[in-house]
Amino acid sequence: MTRKLLIVGAAFAALSLAACGQKTDEAKGAATPAEQAATPDANPAATVPTPADEAKAPDFSAKAAAGDTFEIESAKIALKRSTNADVKKFAQAMIDAHTATSQGLKAAIAASGATFTLPAALPEDLQGKLDDLNKADAKDFDKKYADDQVDAHQAALNLFQRYAQDGDNAAIKTFAAETAPKIQEHLNMAEGLKNGMK
Repeated sequence: MTRKLLIVGAAFAALSLAACGQKTDEAKGAATPAEQAATPDANPAATVPTPADEAKAPDFSAKAAAGDTFEIESAKIALKRSTNADVKKFAQAMIDAHTATSQGLKAAIAASGATFTLPAALPEDLQGKLDDLNKADAKDFDKKYADDQVDAHQAALNLFQRYAQDGDNAAIKTFAAETAPKIQEHLNMAEGLKNGMK
């Protein structure tokens, strides 16, 4: 019995020492509470690591252009199908704003001296969302449109903030940095629209 207790005690002590050793290794890079308090909070969306392809101008521009096209096309559907005045007002604002950002993107690409062309068709995932929006029941349409707008603007905001920080082309980075606050406004509007339907 005593021998078993000694073995268990020795094993426990060894595990405790091993655990203590691990904690000191883990604590080396940790910030003290004072350091944490002195560090300002960052925008979480801006601190998401940039996928390597999104830091390249052609890939960022293709995704940004697709986002604008999706916004414009989904807004056109909303103008035809919705009977809600707030939804129609939002949709018209999106057509106007995203037509302007499409032109701004093209101007930034031209100013950068880059020689790539933007895709003419939507990627499969965004085309699928448009198809679903067209097929949505009339009673569910406004909610579906608002949900899609929140998702699309959050994705666009993340994309633009990351490119503004990590992008590889100065002119397009400037465009992304100047456009991100407008996208944030649209996201706030879309969330207001969605919350108004609850």
